[in-house]
Amino acid sequence: MQKHLRLLCVLCAMILMLPMRAEDKPMQVRCIAFYNLENLFDTIHDEGKNDYEYLPDGGMKWTSIKYEHKLKNMAKAITQFGLEIDPRGAMCVGVAEVENIHCLEDLCATMQEMGRTYKPILIEGPDRRGVDVGFLYNPDMFKVTNTQGYELKAHYADGGVVKTRLQLVVSGYILGSKPLEKIHIIVNHWPSRYGGEEASRPPRDTAAMLTRKICDSLYLKDPKAKIVVMGDLNDDPDNHSCAVELGAKRTREEVEKGGLFNTMWQKLDRGIGSLAYNGGWNLFDQIIISEPLLNADLEAGEWCYWKSEIFNKPFLTVQEGKDKGTPLRTHKGGVWQDGYGDHYPTMIYIYRYK
Repeated sequence: MQKHLRLLCVLCAMILMLPMRAEDKPMQVRCIAFYNLENLFDTIHDEGKNDYEYLPDGGMKWTSIKYEHKLKNMAKAITQFGLEIDPRGAMCVGVAEVENIHCLEDLCATMQEMGRTYKPILIEGPDRRGVDVGFLYNPDMFKVTNTQGYELKAHYADGGVVKTRLQLVVSGYILGSKPLEKIHIIVNHWPSRYGGEEASRPPRDTAAMLTRKICDSLYLKDPKAKIVVMGDLNDDPDNHSCAVELGAKRTREEVEKGGLFNTMWQKLDRGIGSLAYNGGWNLFDQIIISEPLLNADLEAGEWCYWKSEIFNKPFLTVQEGKDKGTPLRTHKGGVWQDGYGDHYPTMIYIYRYK
């Protein structure tokens, strides 16, 4: 009896979480996520990469045991994305701070052992530390048609060349609906705040300009382009790079044709963040969408934005001590904590009437 009651409660909760709809219109929902994996390095040196800290004899004493634990922790988190809505989990996940494609292949193999199938995409970029952005997708839910990496051309205030991650654009079709709809996902990891927020601002402003240029080029080809910009932007939604250069708006009402909506801005207004720093919260892990995805034609069966989420589950969170309530990291002060990462994952849900 208690088992049936619990099942009924779960079903009721799922129904209440769904968007308002007519009873005679069954729906589909998909989860699209982003996760900074916090230094997913393997234990082997890659020629030309500054990965020495993450080698068995490096500063982090990065052994095969630690690497395998890291993979299992990342897999545990990713395989839980979107489960409250879809038992298959997330349709796709953009990731950051990955050393190479082999790390993503190992991660996918670990998730396969947990009963989830994902395929990886990664294009090597010029980052000084050798980390890149990547993309994971469920081939039963998403069909990739094109992949392209865009290199950021920027300089620091002292004239030095910025060597940072590519902006990865993955285009494809959302499977399971007719007609199939194309979506473009831009995975980012903008330049860091090393040296301070103000001094390091110009490269991020330039990164925002590049992202905006990519969006405008997609809009030029298709004024109804459905675009998802995601990533660790190393800035908050109200910072100059996001609010001005990229032009991602805070509210739905502000978004014009050809514009962008920041699904995370109002969460930051409520004091909710994706990473903790000096006793406060930042929301660097943003997901921004194009106007056609925000204002899709539901009556025509189009995919439409529903809501966003910061995946700040208890198992990803420190439960005691001075860091209580913040993300449970892999390392803290050089000490291995066997945690997950210093950023919470973020995600959006899209839906359509069948």
